[in-house]
This record gives sequence, C-alpha cells and structure tokens, in this order.
Amino acid sequence: MRIGIDATALPLQRTGVATYVFGLLGGLAAVDSDNTYVVFAKPVHIAQFGISRPNFTLVPVDLPARGLRLAWEQVGLPRDVRRRGLDVLHSPHYTMPLRHPTRAVVTFCDMTFLLHPELHQALKRVYFPAMMRWSARKADRLVTISESTRDDLVRLWHLDPGRVTAVPLAAGAEFEPPAPERITEACGRYGLEPDGYILYVGVLEPRKNVDRLVAAFGRVAERLPGLDLVIAGKRGWMYDQVFAQVEALGLSHRVRFPGYVAKEDLPGLYGGARVFAYPSRYEGFGLPVLEAMRCGAPVVTTNVSSMPEVAGDAAVLVDPDDVAGLAEALLRVATDPALARDLARRGRERAGRFSWERCARETLEVYEQVVAGRNGR
Repeated sequence: MRIGIDATALPLQRTGVATYVFGLLGGLAAVDSDNTYVVFAKPVHIAQFGISRPNFTLVPVDLPARGLRLAWEQVGLPRDVRRRGLDVLHSPHYTMPLRHPTRAVVTFCDMTFLLHPELHQALKRVYFPAMMRWSARKADRLVTISESTRDDLVRLWHLDPGRVTAVPLAAGAEFEPPAPERITEACGRYGLEPDGYILYVGVLEPRKNVDRLVAAFGRVAERLPGLDLVIAGKRGWMYDQVFAQVEALGLSHRVRFPGYVAKEDLPGLYGGARVFAYPSRYEGFGLPVLEAMRCGAPVVTTNVSSMPEVAGDAAVLVDPDDVAGLAEALLRVATDPALARDLARRGRERAGRFSWERCARETLEVYEQVVAGRNGR
C-alpha cells in the first residue's frame, strides 16, 4: 500500500493530537517495513519525527497561517495525493478534503465540539462540527482514540458501528519511573521540592475543569502544609477563571503556574508529584493520566468519558462536579502512603497494557481493510 498521512495541523508545542501523531508515526516506523508512507508535515515537525526509514517520505508543507493550511488541505493535498498515487489518505485531525481522490480514513480524537460547544471559541463551534459531519459521512473508515469517543460518535450521528474503530493511544517509552536524581533535576528547574506538590498537566481550557481543582485544593490546603498545587500547561482559551479563582481564594503563594513543560522534564515532574490530579470533564483519551501512571505517580481523575476506560481500577475516580469529593480524594492520597504506593503499583501495571506499537498495528489493520474494500458500510 501507498499510505498518506496529513500531519500539517499539528501545533508547534506537542500536546493532544500532536502527541498522537508523533506516537503513531513512530509506531508505524517500528512495525511496518512493507508499505510506503508519505507524511505531509511542517518542516519543524519533520526534523522532530526522527524517521529515516526507506519506506517513509516526509513532505514539508510550510504554511504559517491557519487559513492557508485549510486552503491547502482542500486544494493542494488532493492534488498531491493524486499525483503520488496514494491508496489511502489518513487525516488524523477531524477533517478531510471535501473532494478526495482516494480512500479516506479520518481520526476523531474527541467529540467536544458537539457535546460541549460552549467550551470552544466561536469560529471553531461553526467550522469543526460542519467539517466533522462531512468527514463522518464521506470517509471510508473512522478511527477514534477510545471506546468512549467511538460510542459518542456513533450515537450522535447514528453511524454504522462497523465503520468506526477505536484504537487506544499510549505513553511513550520515555515515561517510566525516573531515577531520584532526574526527579531532583526536573523539580529544580521549576523551583519545586520533590514530593512537595500536587500536579496537573494539560492545556488551560474550560473542559479541563482546573478551576474546580483549585477550589478543591483550597478546601484542604491548610491540612496539607508544605504541599503546593502545580498547574503545568500552556494557556489555551477561556482560562481567566482559573487565575481569578486562585486570587479569590488567597492561594497565590500555594498555586504554581510553570507554563508549558518540555517533554524531557515531564517524567521527572510526574515522578516527583505526591499526587497527580486530572479533573477533566471530557477527554477523548486523557494521555497525561497514562503518562503519570507509567512514571509511578498515584492518580486522581474523573469518572466520565474515557477516564475510567484509561485508568481502570488504578486511580481514584470522582465526579467532575463534586468539589468536596475531589478535595477528599486529594487529601486521602496525599496523606496515606500505603494507598499512594498501591495506586502507583497498579498504575504502572495498567499503563503497561498500552503501547504505540499496538496503536500502529491496529491502525494499519484499518488501512488494510479500507484498501481491500472492507469499509463496513
């Protein structure tokens, strides 16, 4: 097969979909030497992929503005697909060309644009639902990154379940219990004390529910002397409420905002956390939970969307709207070493069931089925 993958929509900082595409490409390079891949991507990402396999062609697409990229997706990409004689095009970021000259696979990472439109900016609330609906109807096969997202997609648009395949993600091999010196080094870079903080990692946006995490921490802060709350991640959108909450509760001296954390520092920060808290309202998969588990951090997360599917019985699960319940969970794990050790052990075992090689093989099966004409319709 000649397989095209459109990776041009990835942001410069590696979060969410970018982590998925990087992991998928690395997995495909590791498990498949028989098929030919043509990957369209920004030049900076091509350098970061680190793929030098003879069956991979990396095509630079340097379009600095989002509007230009969208225009290229609709005009330039179909032309390039046709010229290169590709058998299937995988669009891993919700949308595909309206006119597609070959078989098409589209990944839906989540359904927040439909389920929680109020949590997105106005333009995205219009563009993405329309384009996603088109992709859902016209693609030969759809891929989701969890069974939860698959169920949402099938239910919302009454799709044939046979056309939708859930392929779980993974935490990379770099996420493993770090050595003490690596924890000390990473914490030192951000002015933190090992075992002296509760950690959140993720983009600051409404569905991540970080304002409730701040409120929960405020309820137990006095009972956790010497323990700070670290909210690590870039600012996304509609995040002012988080900072306002910190100020209103008088927690400016106890809540840290280190911003986007470099990938090489994440294992050390995960490993140094007393508790990893991920209070999200909705996740297509929830990779930070898996990363934290692999690094040996005890996890508190929510009992909605894909979180139970990812965490299994290896985390404390709470209702995302229950601030008191979240506060109690943080307090329990932070003050009960035996519980924390048990969660850390179960978390490492749970995370070991996921791998990027598995993700690659299951995605490759989708390509094979589509090219063979078995699209489930």
